[in-house]
Amino acid sequence: MSHDDGIVVQEKNTEEPRIIAFYLTQFHPIPENDVWWGKGFTEWTNVSKARPLYEGHYQPHLPADLGFYDLRVRETHREQARMANAYGIDAFCYHYYWFSGKRLLERPLDEMLADSEMEMPFCLCWANETWSRRWNGKEEDVLIAQQYRPEDDVDFIRDLLPYLKDSRYLKVDGKPFVIVYRPAMMPDPKRSTAVWRSYCQAEGIGAIHLCAAFTFGNTKYAEMGFDSGVEFPPHNIGVGSENDLVRFFRPFRGKLYDYSKVAKDFLHKEYGDKRVFKTIFPSWDNSARTGERAVIMHNGTPDNFEYWLARTMDKAASEPPGDKLVFVNAWNEWAEGCHLEPDTRYGAAFLEAVRRVRQGIRRWEDFPHVHIHLFESEQGFSLRHFATDFGRVWTQHWSRLSRSIALFFLRIERLRSSYLYLAAQFRLLRWRVKKPFKQFFSKK
Repeated sequence: MSHDDGIVVQEKNTEEPRIIAFYLTQFHPIPENDVWWGKGFTEWTNVSKARPLYEGHYQPHLPADLGFYDLRVRETHREQARMANAYGIDAFCYHYYWFSGKRLLERPLDEMLADSEMEMPFCLCWANETWSRRWNGKEEDVLIAQQYRPEDDVDFIRDLLPYLKDSRYLKVDGKPFVIVYRPAMMPDPKRSTAVWRSYCQAEGIGAIHLCAAFTFGNTKYAEMGFDSGVEFPPHNIGVGSENDLVRFFRPFRGKLYDYSKVAKDFLHKEYGDKRVFKTIFPSWDNSARTGERAVIMHNGTPDNFEYWLARTMDKAASEPPGDKLVFVNAWNEWAEGCHLEPDTRYGAAFLEAVRRVRQGIRRWEDFPHVHIHLFESEQGFSLRHFATDFGRVWTQHWSRLSRSIALFFLRIERLRSSYLYLAAQFRLLRWRVKKPFKQFFSKK
């Protein structure tokens, strides 16, 4: 089977694990974001203003084939589905934003549900966390909160019914599959999951499969009433950062990791006889959102991603009988540097990697791009940056010291008629004129 664009759709082996890509619906303006972040805000607002934080840092991530799309355009969503299916993605897992009956970013999801031409299977992940201004470091500034009212359990599952009843909805072991992003935040998850199951039975849906995301340190699911767990990297990373190997342009308060080390950490995670679905990511870099507080994966290349996906698929295929899923985080998390969609640097290379893995091609015996090597030599790095740093420190401290000296001389009455007094006056005048001009032009 093929499309007019020349992409060949591979016939999928029903015995192998299915690949599910998380999908973000943030790419269209909504009134709430207009108020919170400014008129016309979408995910592209953050993406387009990203800048490199160190030598060799890949930013900004800019879209290629699909461009800066608007998900209010239905054809865009259809093209995403065609592209995903063509390269071997089996389903989208949409983030579902629901706050005690208030939904956000719902338009693409609702239009997909009503679109008979959208044949892409899908499932939902309830993104049940409070929204705050954490992107700019003000996490205490709440935009919209999760309230978890007593009636929310029934109201939530009732809202899901149109999706769960859709013929395209993803099933695991014959049951509609629902993920909760932060199960540990729920006041009584065992009660909530019991209410959901009972309601679905009463409405003719039957049994449902509930999955708890392993986020923010959580690695439990059965104790909270769920049937399975799903990894959600970069949550729960078990390796150290490598900030000391990089010379940042500005003070950096985040964490930089080597992609291959993080991937190996997740490949080696074992959960005993528990049912936990593996998740991988093509790359990760949320500096477009958080700047110097970012989490960055260096060496997030298509080849490294291909090896991680191949190993994960082979591992999932060897698991006990039952539906097998492998998740990719994500299809289009552009502001987190985490996307399968083509970009201007790699083109469709991440999608090509998915297709090769689905075809059974195994090109690598280990991660091809490892470690962080950003400088010519250790000696060159030391000499070059010592001189640069010394110059910056000298300039900054001399400027402060000279102002202090000038003020000191101006306070000595006997020197007011001297050359030193005139020089000090000139120094302060120059600083007072220069500073406003620098501040003015720095805002442009």
